[in-house]
Amino acid sequence: MSQGDGIAYARLCVADSGRKGTEVPLNFSLISENSKLEANGDGQPVDISASETRTFFCQLTISEQIEQESLDVSIWGSADGQDFGKKPLLKIPQQFYRGTTKMVLDVSLRTEVKFLRAKWELNRWGRVAPTPMFVAQLDLEEVPPMSKETPTRRAILAAKG
Repeated sequence: MSQGDGIAYARLCVADSGRKGTEVPLNFSLISENSKLEANGDGQPVDISASETRTFFCQLTISEQIEQESLDVSIWGSADGQDFGKKPLLKIPQQFYRGTTKMVLDVSLRTEVKFLRAKWELNRWGRVAPTPMFVAQLDLEEVPPMSKETPTRRAILAAKG
């Protein structure tokens, strides 16, 4: 991702296939790979205005953690990259252990949203209370548009009838 004025811009690549000018879905990280999270925080805003479908497959991966702690991750939207409002667009279920959680974020009906960013909150409990620590990443991949040649179930049933 390139950056300017504190805002990350997801790169939109041109496919190297037989169809010239075909755009590849956006792929970007709201929490970069191997990020060590030890305090509550916010990620950098990412410009999604180049997205064709405005629908994203989100994958939160936790590769390290310590005991008796939790991680809450949410995705926030903004029209200007500055004001992200009071409510998240998506809350990923609270995490306690290593692993991967997958969800879909659809902002196709929220046309005002031009930027996304992640927010995380850490919690630690128990008798020993060192600083909470997770090593995590949050990747988003744009869901490509359905091809017009792809028959829907309704079209298949209509053709049979």
